[in-house]
Amino acid sequence: MVAMEDAMYVCWACGEEIVVPIDPSQGREQDYVEDCPVCCRPNRIHLYVEDGEAPRAWSEEG
Repeated sequence: MVAMEDAMYVCWACGEEIVVPIDPSQGREQDYVEDCPVCCRPNRIHLYVEDGEAPRAWSEEG
């Protein structure tokens, strides 16, 4: 289970589910590039945090 301090995305390249920590100091909408810990391909991560809702994260080719 993903904690509210974490979000989950699916790697665009290998399809693995990846859990990432949320840094609230970076705002409600975050966009950054991170290598997949499984296949090492770059993922452009999009993260959206809304009060009272589960955070949403998705990736695309980085």
